Amino acid sequence: MKNKISKSVFFIAALFLGIIIGVLIRHNPNSWSAIKSLYINNSASSKKSNWNTDFSIASIESSLDNTIQKAYFYQTKSKSPKPLIVSLHTWSGDYTQYDAIAELCRNRDLNYIHPDFRGPNNSSKACCSEFVLSDIDDAITYALDNFNVNSDQIYIIGFSGGGYATLSTFMKSKHKVKKFSAWASISDLVAWHKESKILENFEYVDNIQRCTESNGKLNIEIAKQKSPINWQTPTYKLDHQKLNIYAGIYDGLQGSVPITHSINFYNKVLKDLNVMDSIHYVSEEEKLSLLEKREALGLFGNLSNRQIFLKKTYKNISLEIFDGEHEILSEYALNELLSSN
Repeated sequence: MKNKISKSVFFIAALFLGIIIGVLIRHNPNSWSAIKSLYINNSASSKKSNWNTDFSIASIESSLDNTIQKAYFYQTKSKSPKPLIVSLHTWSGDYTQYDAIAELCRNRDLNYIHPDFRGPNNSSKACCSEFVLSDIDDAITYALDNFNVNSDQIYIIGFSGGGYATLSTFMKSKHKVKKFSAWASISDLVAWHKESKILENFEYVDNIQRCTESNGKLNIEIAKQKSPINWQTPTYKLDHQKLNIYAGIYDGLQGSVPITHSINFYNKVLKDLNVMDSIHYVSEEEKLSLLEKREALGLFGNLSNRQIFLKKTYKNISLEIFDGEHEILSEYALNELLSSN
């Protein structure tokens, strides 16, 4: 009888403790984010089997701190050199994350690599730090050394956090990359921290704080240091390299990254290029109209089967705001990278 009573008391106590812990987690975004992050990381690991057996895993030693950074890759079976596609994972992803670009490259027998570059953006060495940018360069070097690559046809592509990494790689990579394709990109961590709070994306708020060594309050200085919007543009690259920026008009409403990140970065590059003619910039009036009305500002044609709401180009940089959300149009993006335009 005493045993039964003891078990009942223990069960009731455990139940109440579980309820109390649940309430605390519910009202503590940081704790909830940590649990979700753990789940996401475990889920990512379990997805490794989803990669086709034609893909292999490389272990690449970091040239900065000698840690091993992994990457999924596919190398062409062709005897002739083929292009290299460097596909960068999203904000919360890692090298195991599903990537539609991978299968498209395999089907075309193109060299492909999907580096880890410190995994999810939730630590001080992540968020386009010197370690991240070095890791991406190391992955490209690995591919050049081990695959049959046409070194004049290196392409970098990324979506969301991968777009953020693509913009950052454009700014600081040592490699001669032919084209960069950035989709739904983050360009300003200070702004995105505020926006994520407003949208109640507390996981991203916590991630940014972890990346910037913040203690409760955002470390503005480190956030600026990890934001390509604040870096000096290597304008010489645009003499022979192309940067294409894309954003869905409804992102920020039906997605996590407002279109202003793409618009402001495009304008920043033009300013660094000393472009004087205002027609090439996205004006404040155009930006406000897009944000208020979400309507096309002219006849710009289509991007795949999507209407283009705004298109701006200057020499080798372009910006296209299209009828979409927080997304990448993978097949279109790869076709555009490989085009001669």
